[in-house]
Amino acid sequence: MMSPDGHTADSHGSTCRSAEQGISLVEVMVAMMILAMAMMGSLSLFEWAEGGMRQGETALQALALAESKLEGKRAVPWEHLLAEDLDADGRYETLMRDDGQDGDATAGDGVYTVRAHHGPVELMWTVQPAQPRNLSASAYALIHVTARYRIKRDRWREIELGTVRANPRYVGAS
Repeated sequence: MMSPDGHTADSHGSTCRSAEQGISLVEVMVAMMILAMAMMGSLSLFEWAEGGMRQGETALQALALAESKLEGKRAVPWEHLLAEDLDADGRYETLMRDDGQDGDATAGDGVYTVRAHHGPVELMWTVQPAQPRNLSASAYALIHVTARYRIKRDRWREIELGTVRANPRYVGAS
């Protein structure tokens, strides 16, 4: 039953609003705020996932560079173990140095070091002959590669690989 003011009355005589009245502007604004907050949360998740994917891509690149350098040192002839082809054109540009500079910890310690940058990855490798300063008389050499990349402004992650390479021409102490 309809009352004169537009409200319906139930069998007990109480009135309720008609279903034809709409929602207020305040309710619409609250719903829009809730929707905006949910969308901002979703967008931040996408940004977080993208950062994780970029970091994973850099980690994969660092590992590939380190493995490539280690395999390259395994493949070169023993007498060229300290020679470096930095631009990968098949010609050696320089020799590894034991001069205490550019990543080499101590001059004259028998550890030869080179450092290079490949995009976001800093690559450093060392060759340490068993006989310091005498590669041809060494029975073996330790080869160590470190790939380093930034994960945050002041934090780095490192991948380290190493191997021992035997001198194929070594005949023992005389």
